[in-house]
Amino acid sequence: MPPGALPAWPNAAPTVWPPAMPPHIALLLVLCLVRCDTKTLLQDKLAGVRTVDVQAVEGMVAQFPCDLGTAANDKVYMVFWFRDDAGIPLYSFDVRGKHLSEARHWSAPEVFGPRAHFSTSPPPAALLVRDVKRRDEGVYRCRIDFRNTQTTSFRYNLTVVVPPEKPVVVDRWGRIINTTTLGPHEEGDDVLLTCRVLGGRPEPSVRWLVNGVLVDEEYEHNTGDVIENRLLWPAVRRADYAAVFTCQAANSHLVPPKELSLVLDMFLRPLTVEIRRPAEVGEGGELTAERRYEVACESAGSRPPALLTWHKGKRQLKRITEELRDNLTVSVMSFVPTLDDDGKPLVCRAQNPNVSALFLETSWLISVVYPPVVRLRLGSSLAAGDIKEGDDVYFECHVRANPPARKLSWLHDDLPLVHNASARVFHSNQSLVLQKVTRRSSGRYACSALNAEGETVSNELYFRVKYAPSCRSGGVAVVGAARGESVVIVCEVDADPPAAVFKWKFNNSGETLDVAADRYTSNGSASSLKYTPVADLDYGTLSCSASNEVGSQLAPCVFQMVAAGKPQAPRNCSLWNQTADSVEVSCAPGFDGGLPQRFLLELYSGDDTVPRVNLSSSEPVWTVRGLEWDVRFRLAAVAVNAKGRSPPALLDDVLFRDPEKRTASESGLGAGAAGAASAGAAGAGAALALLACACRAARRRRAPPAKPAAPPAHPAHATHTARAHKPSDHDDAEPDLIPNNYCESSSAPARNTPSSLSAPLAAPLVVPLTTPLATPVSTWAPRSASGSLRAADLNVDAIKEKLLDNRIPESCV
Repeated sequence: MPPGALPAWPNAAPTVWPPAMPPHIALLLVLCLVRCDTKTLLQDKLAGVRTVDVQAVEGMVAQFPCDLGTAANDKVYMVFWFRDDAGIPLYSFDVRGKHLSEARHWSAPEVFGPRAHFSTSPPPAALLVRDVKRRDEGVYRCRIDFRNTQTTSFRYNLTVVVPPEKPVVVDRWGRIINTTTLGPHEEGDDVLLTCRVLGGRPEPSVRWLVNGVLVDEEYEHNTGDVIENRLLWPAVRRADYAAVFTCQAANSHLVPPKELSLVLDMFLRPLTVEIRRPAEVGEGGELTAERRYEVACESAGSRPPALLTWHKGKRQLKRITEELRDNLTVSVMSFVPTLDDDGKPLVCRAQNPNVSALFLETSWLISVVYPPVVRLRLGSSLAAGDIKEGDDVYFECHVRANPPARKLSWLHDDLPLVHNASARVFHSNQSLVLQKVTRRSSGRYACSALNAEGETVSNELYFRVKYAPSCRSGGVAVVGAARGESVVIVCEVDADPPAAVFKWKFNNSGETLDVAADRYTSNGSASSLKYTPVADLDYGTLSCSASNEVGSQLAPCVFQMVAAGKPQAPRNCSLWNQTADSVEVSCAPGFDGGLPQRFLLELYSGDDTVPRVNLSSSEPVWTVRGLEWDVRFRLAAVAVNAKGRSPPALLDDVLFRDPEKRTASESGLGAGAAGAASAGAAGAGAALALLACACRAARRRRAPPAKPAAPPAHPAHATHTARAHKPSDHDDAEPDLIPNNYCESSSAPARNTPSSLSAPLAAPLVVPLTTPLATPVSTWAPRSASGSLRAADLNVDAIKEKLLDNRIPESCV
């Protein structure tokens, strides 16, 4: 830039300072200007030039208009700018001999210097002063000199506006807010803000605007040149969220006001929260126990997004997943309801994560269906360990079910226990009443309940009934013992609790004696007495009784001591109803030896020593089935008691014929054969009758030895003619039995094998006689299975030969 030139202004020619001149010329020029300006000033005052107010903002551009077109027909020579009443110009615009665009500019360096420029385009012309400073404030005058026309002047009063500093906002606690965010605040909070402005000339106005709306313009001076405006915004609402609070400080329209804006931030509570029930839930909204469900909860309106929590009753649930969808928070909870959840509220709580008090919740009262839950208890007023026979008791069945149970049943030892007034068993609502309980009432009790979800059986409750001792085996027990024989008698009782004390007594119809305690031992429910009879008076009745905490035994256990031995063999054994493969055997019992006896039937074949069949019975009556054909069997009947077995009563040569062979032999008989059979049967009957008479005569002649009387034969056996015998002992008391030695006066030796009519005499005779000898022959002869008389089965020659083989004396025949 050349010396003396100003910075370029837009559309302006460069200002050139005049070349140096001699001092006396310069002094002359100044004096001339001062003189001329003083003269002009006086003229202006006289002319009454109006002063125009001009405002400029510090640091910005001040504009002083000076219209060059006031003299339309004249040419501008010079334009001068003066300050106040000073006669020395601070700026000149020289157009002499030049075009306006070529005019020469000069600016006093101590005043404006390069900051000033006179602009002629666009009109009107004006002096522009950049970067106005406070010292530039004052009155300025523009003088326009024309070639011919009178000089024109304009006056301006420049006021420099100093903007205030940027406002500062402090909160209720005096802390400066350095961010653009106000808060966050909760709904209902009071917002108190103070806008503080420093400096400014003229004095600025301070005001508050909310969302661009003026809400407060009252301000006040504080210390120094500080101006404040305090704003109270009470009880902020959700609608105030994101509101813009602006503090403005303005003292001129030339520049925008200084301002500070704050955006209100808030913590907002959720607006909505809703539980969405799972699709599997039925129409009634019931949940099935022990089944997994997924329940969703949705919430909107919270800021920041809500935190969703689940509660079941007072317990928080943890198995959840959560996601955000725009302004919607969705939480899915998976849970398995139990029967304890029935009737509990399922709560979904939407809570602002930053403020615990800002929450919204909803609940779902869930209904859980489940099979009955059953629990059995003894009546609350009863003591389980103190129930005795004769007491009244009751059980309580506590049922919990949804839907309610529609049926209640009772079980005793796994068997149904129905209402039975005669048995004193009563059902009453959910109670079972038992009146006058007995020991049979003891056992396991349970109750069961049924609803639409299923049936449940309760816990088993063992019910104990205490009772006094009673004899385990009823009736009188017969104990047989020989003189000098020691027997151990066991007295067993039923008692609960077990018997504590036993007592024994002996009675022989002459006296009753207490048995000394050292003679017997007791162990729980049994007492053992070792007893040895040595004389007749030692046979009688022994009795024992026990007692426990419930009471004493009412009826003692009785043992009848008898002189006992082995039983005698069964008597008068006969065969009945023989068929092709079965036969019935019946005997009369012998003396039982003083003890209870049972009877055995053993069947042997050939020379076997081990029975092929062994039958037991309480009476000497048996039925033998499924035997082989054409095989001879031996039958032995035995009585057994506690002392041992009796000798066997034998039945020899039992034969079962093949039905086909028997039918063939019978079909060959004609009418003559039938007549011969009838004659033979008559002869054999006469022979047998003579034999029986002779034997009875011989037996009357000899004196038999004294023998103990045997019990009478069973009446059903009185008609039997086939008799069993014992090898070493004959029952002479039976008149219709033929002993194996026949006439004992005979010198013929006896044989070991019995030969009474109870065994077959010849092969064709396979069924023993079943009628007395005195019966007519027509009824005595054996019959076939159909009941008709079979003459072929009667062989007179065989009968005679059998008698001769046994050497029966002629007198007997």
